[in-house]
Amino acid sequence: MSSGYRGLAPYLYYSDATAALAWLTRAFGFTEEVRFCDAAGEVFQATLRAGDARIQIAGVGPDYWQAKGVDGPVGQLNILYVDDVDDVYQRIEAVLGDECELEPPQDQPYGARVFTVADLGGNSWTFWQQTSETVELPPGWQEVRAGGESSNG
Repeated sequence: MSSGYRGLAPYLYYSDATAALAWLTRAFGFTEEVRFCDAAGEVFQATLRAGDARIQIAGVGPDYWQAKGVDGPVGQLNILYVDDVDDVYQRIEAVLGDECELEPPQDQPYGARVFTVADLGGNSWTFWQQTSETVELPPGWQEVRAGGESSNG
């Protein structure tokens, strides 16, 4: 039975969506699909693409968060699956230079090689290359997959 789902896109809030749009396209090479600007030319909403994935961004001011009873947005972790994480790291490091500190990609016990970058809105972007289907679990932990199959670590 089909779920009818066609995709998922994060919707990220920034206090300055114009700056965020420029930063995300420059730093990560995302492609801008469309932007909606107010009368002053500032971005209030935009759609970006990372491969087949869409990313929505919106500019909201302090009044928006105050009306919700919170101080501001909570940062979100976004994972971008890539073919060659080391290549992506080198490209992003070359673009950002001293703008931020980047830790080089690290191999993880869950069969991935990853690195993470924080953007100017407090969101984290983890670039993820799956390197193995083998997962090294600590003693006593177990892996449970859909269908009930499990293996012990």
